[in-house]
Amino acid sequence: MKKIIEKAKFADFVGTLLSDYEVFAPVKNENGLVLFSRISSPEEIFLDFRNSKKPPKEFLFPQVETLFEYEPGKVKVPSVEAIAQRRLFLCVRPCDVKSFLILDEVFDTEEFQDVYYVTRRRNTTILAMGCVDPPSTCFCTTFDEMGPFSREGADAFLVDIGDRFLIETLTERGESLPLESLPDASDEDVQTAEDVEKKAVEKVDRKLELSKLGEKLDGMFESPFWDALHEKCLTCGVCTYLCPTCHCFDISDEALDSKGRRVRNWDSCMFPLFTLQASGHNPRPTSKERMRQRIMHKFNYFYKNYGVYACVGCGRCVENCPVNLDIRKVLEGILSL
Repeated sequence: MKKIIEKAKFADFVGTLLSDYEVFAPVKNENGLVLFSRISSPEEIFLDFRNSKKPPKEFLFPQVETLFEYEPGKVKVPSVEAIAQRRLFLCVRPCDVKSFLILDEVFDTEEFQDVYYVTRRRNTTILAMGCVDPPSTCFCTTFDEMGPFSREGADAFLVDIGDRFLIETLTERGESLPLESLPDASDEDVQTAEDVEKKAVEKVDRKLELSKLGEKLDGMFESPFWDALHEKCLTCGVCTYLCPTCHCFDISDEALDSKGRRVRNWDSCMFPLFTLQASGHNPRPTSKERMRQRIMHKFNYFYKNYGVYACVGCGRCVENCPVNLDIRKVLEGILSL
């Protein structure tokens, strides 16, 4: 099903969504950053953006999450029903939608299911939005079936065609959106959307050939390549905290007197404490080992385990690294060895 939403009536459409869902959409905050946030009004949405500063993964995998609270003789576990509301992610870019499928490989498998992640994920409808003007840091087309208009993982898809949006439904959840009153897209609308998509794909000017990457990485664990690479890194962790697919976490107890809670927090493989053992031994004592692990995990180990790279080419790590350490150049350097 392909429908048309006039931009002048988009707020009305969002209003109907708000009556049925908890809606999470791009919002521009007081610091000028575009972030995904739960909205209560259509006027909060900000659509003039290339991609959000942070990925929306935090609404499936929170940065801080209480696993349970305790006190003498009593343990309180958060109710799954409390997070089982119907949700809708609105105007999410295709790279971030793809990241949800990658996170599923970690948190929702036959062997293991994280009940909180799974509950949120299975109650979430995704209305993605094509990336008309990909930033120069984007390299999403490097990955199979990825691109600024990739529809994989989305329930419905928006395309900006000027003064209107073309909305295309892709799944039963997409079909259940309140679209009945919207006019059907004409052949001209569909052609315009296809032209917009073609131009957007052409703007992604960085595509890497990764077919030999695993073979290269298998043979360079002790390579001097890592000696030079890590010297530039500050181990600030911004690349991992802004990455839509990174999922490292720490679990700690926060207690006062006889009461406390067990908390799961995002962590980073780039931090020295991440692998510090109780004995005091750290198998990754310097940024060299930690940088190597990050690259190996994303582009070798994860691929061998799940058949997909733990990267979607969103370019956030490229754009936000304080020392301009470009992951694309890193991969090119590996492939050139």
